[in-house]
Amino acid sequence: MRFVVVYDACVLYPAPLRDFLVRLATTNLFAARWTEQIHNEWIRNVLAKRNDISRAQLERTRDLMNVAVPDCIVAGHEPLIPSLDLPDPDDRHVLAAAIVAHAQMIVTFNLRDFPAENLDAFGIEAIHPDRFIECQMDLREAAVVQTVRAQRQSLKNPPYSAEELLDTLAAQGLPASADRLREFQELI
Repeated sequence: MRFVVVYDACVLYPAPLRDFLVRLATTNLFAARWTEQIHNEWIRNVLAKRNDISRAQLERTRDLMNVAVPDCIVAGHEPLIPSLDLPDPDDRHVLAAAIVAHAQMIVTFNLRDFPAENLDAFGIEAIHPDRFIECQMDLREAAVVQTVRAQRQSLKNPPYSAEELLDTLAAQGLPASADRLREFQELI
């Protein structure tokens, strides 16, 4: 059985991080999952902050994500939501999705919204995306380096140097991962 993670909306909000995490999910290191509600949340938040991006553009991104990562959409989790207890009731849908997906982790910046005492009974752990990526590097460093390289090579307008991309990922909340990836900068 593959290791399963659920991406919270907050890690899908910033485009560079979303791109990296979706690309990483295509390496078969793990199975990434999310829900339509998670999609709606990150799209709504991007639209609230960025008036230069249209809903149609973000919906296209959503559709491309769903195609890129097979079996990524979790459904049927809604009946569990009312029975779950989290500090922020608006996050219960993420935990419900993780339970239904048989996930071992929720990748999120909002660790205090997913306390261990609320997740332990389900065998789920909340993990910061920086730590999550470091763990992936521990497992298959070359796959993570290749993923960053592919991301950089896809950036054409404007193009990014390896250093610029790693600086961007660090600024998106991945400082430890970016530092570790700098060891391979000439390969990126």
